[in-house]
Amino acid sequence: MAKQIPTVTTLLLLFFVILREVEGAERLGEVKLFVFGDSYVDTGNLVNSISYKPPSGITFPGTPAGRFSNGCVLTDYIASFLKIKSPIPYVFRNSSNLQYGINFAHGGTGIFNTLDNEPNMTVQIDWFEKLIQQKIYTKADLESSVALVNSAGNDYATFLQRKQRRMQDIPVFTASLIQQMSINLRRIHSLGINKIAVGLLEPIGCMPMLTAISSYEKCLEPFNLISQNHSQMLLQITQELNKELGKPVFVTLDLYNSFLSVLATMQKRRSDDPTLMNPLEPCCEGVSREYYCGSVDEKGEKKYGLCEKPEFSFFWEGAHLSQNGWYGVYTILYSSLRSLIQTKL
Repeated sequence: MAKQIPTVTTLLLLFFVILREVEGAERLGEVKLFVFGDSYVDTGNLVNSISYKPPSGITFPGTPAGRFSNGCVLTDYIASFLKIKSPIPYVFRNSSNLQYGINFAHGGTGIFNTLDNEPNMTVQIDWFEKLIQQKIYTKADLESSVALVNSAGNDYATFLQRKQRRMQDIPVFTASLIQQMSINLRRIHSLGINKIAVGLLEPIGCMPMLTAISSYEKCLEPFNLISQNHSQMLLQITQELNKELGKPVFVTLDLYNSFLSVLATMQKRRSDDPTLMNPLEPCCEGVSREYYCGSVDEKGEKKYGLCEKPEFSFFWEGAHLSQNGWYGVYTILYSSLRSLIQTKL
């Protein structure tokens, strides 16, 4: 059979496709990342929290540095994907380089106010807008930047902890969260960001603080149903916004299914090798109920214990992932993240 010779048109198309990929890779290092949300993406704004106390950061960077984990969190992996360093926390904005963007996220916060009394997402966006008004970043800076938005877990925790709140009231609360998130997303885009990654809600029923009642054997489905409904509504609103804008500004990151997928894989490996750690179990926890990961007594003695191999855990403590957990989630989200850097011919 005779070999087909590529036409000039085919070669030209191939050339432009390769050129686009090369240009995209070159531009990655010029991207800035602006982060809004809670402790899943906070890299150092909550300076008086356990994130700045041992054993936080024992894997990376080797000492407590403001992450609610033993190492890297979602923000770090997305920054690495964009080929930049993690953006500086907002609290250090006056003393550090701002060339990679800014992380406005605060642990314990939500879309609305939470029990932690830290800046909610609206306030975080206010800070961002103020920096733009001060001309810290140019229009070109913003147009080539990416925003990462992740919040809602603390909103549900606050809702359920307040008196006279019932599970049957959750659908109305979810609708109010989605409505406010839609306002927030529109606002971030209106300030000049053309690519915005939006985290769907993690399966809150799998958090160790909840699965402890089953000896870490299974997730609590009624709580996961809350996450499912929230994520479906958030996905729908981002699709509607993209349709309204006529372009794919918003890219959803499916934390719900990513978490469950990694957990399922780790549970299967454990069924083959019972010596492996139960992925639903936290690596770091207090020695008794009155203590937590990072607790010390009045003598400064540790009142928490660590798993033998943190690098093989999924959960770091009661509500946060380990570096290994976040890496597993990131690998699944990788294909979605590619949408953030696609360029037009």
